Amino acid sequence: MHAVGIDIGGTKIAGALVGDDGSILAEDRHPTPAGDPHAIVDVVVEMVERLSAGQQVIAAGVAAAGFIDSAQSTVYYAPNINWRNEPFRDRLRDRLGIDVTIDNDANAAGWAEFRFGAARDVRDMTMLTIGTGVGGAIVTGDRLLRGGFGTAGELGHLRVVPDGLPCGCGAHGCIEQYGSGRALLRMANEIADAGGIGLALADAREQHGKLDGGILAGFITERDPGALHALSQLGRWLGQACASLSAVLDPEMFVFGGGVSIAGDLLLDPVREAYLTHLPARGYHPEPVFVTAELVNDAGVVGAADLARIHAASIGSSPAD
Repeated sequence: MHAVGIDIGGTKIAGALVGDDGSILAEDRHPTPAGDPHAIVDVVVEMVERLSAGQQVIAAGVAAAGFIDSAQSTVYYAPNINWRNEPFRDRLRDRLGIDVTIDNDANAAGWAEFRFGAARDVRDMTMLTIGTGVGGAIVTGDRLLRGGFGTAGELGHLRVVPDGLPCGCGAHGCIEQYGSGRALLRMANEIADAGGIGLALADAREQHGKLDGGILAGFITERDPGALHALSQLGRWLGQACASLSAVLDPEMFVFGGGVSIAGDLLLDPVREAYLTHLPARGYHPEPVFVTAELVNDAGVVGAADLARIHAASIGSSPAD
């Protein structure tokens, strides 16, 4: 049975009609009217209706960055969209006439990797999405961990440095400040400032006015020593965080998604090394596998659709007419 998945980002809304095997049957895109919650409802409704036309659709799932309640209905807070305690599910369900669920975007992406991607053969996995910030998703015993209030899995705000760098969440020393794409750029700029292996980075910064993700990705692809050193620093911080997470969650697999994950083993090798260095009681239990995500940009819509399908099936929802 088909479901529609919607992934609301800060600049665009992506939608897809998704089969029960995770395959994408049709896609849609629309710019995000980020400052207008009512306009977002209109866009999502129209997108679901277009994707559902002529199809048997059992449910629609929406993924968005922010805190979502445990009932998958209310957005407590969305940093990139003007939502505060937004009853988004009810607004959509009243207009669509099918079951609707709302999920955190990292949870949706992690679920997609668990069901159809890199972690499809395990029961317990932890995913970290390495983009501008650090997101996370936890699956334990084949179930997505939501927590008592629905906001579990905010792995970017695991503190790794007491009184460390200030974070946007209000705390200091979060892994987001040491293991994100933004952190990678900061490290690359520090290496450029130091000269030596950073000379090529410094020249590129002078030529372009600044270093950005695209420039740095090019240097990593070319195996520039300064860029690789920055990536290794990032990996070591992530590996340290994974060791702490492993002590609590004991996953079979760590999956890394987001833009930085395209570096593959250039990222994963220092992650593994630092993980083993910081792992409590090393050598006394099996070690997890470290992999990069497979579904990449499709993970949000696929995961949102599958979670919606599962929810609809659990309450006995009927397909839309």
